Amino acid sequence: MGSIVKTGRAPIAGVLAPGERVEGQRGLLFAATPASDFVCGTLQLAAGMTVHVFTTGRGTPYGLPACPVIKVSTRSELARRWHDLIDLDAGPALTGAATVQDIGHALFRQILAAASGEKTWSERWRLHNALALFNPAPVT
Repeated sequence: MGSIVKTGRAPIAGVLAPGERVEGQRGLLFAATPASDFVCGTLQLAAGMTVHVFTTGRGTPYGLPACPVIKVSTRSELARRWHDLIDLDAGPALTGAATVQDIGHALFRQILAAASGEKTWSERWRLHNALALFNPAPVT
């Protein structure tokens, strides 16, 4: 449910089963995958994802070999601590130093840059996690 909260106000146009390919659908699509970063990313790749915007509150060192992962920190302290892993600091929207729209525009520019070949931090450091179809940890 945390992923749904991060989608904003756009209506959800459809829900994809784990690993289901997008076939001509448009709009905000929710990929119903397990919450595990590694499984979620693998199954979203299977659905046709080409750029992954990954919000993190903990600084998960995460990357995928098949597409750029733009890591967005929710807090500026995290972005300072993990300056070589975080691509965009969204913290200024919380402190009032920037608006949500400012951060959205910065993220949009970051997505365009990654889609145009600019390397994200995980690509620069060659930080790529193994693809995982199932959660290797116990489900609680």
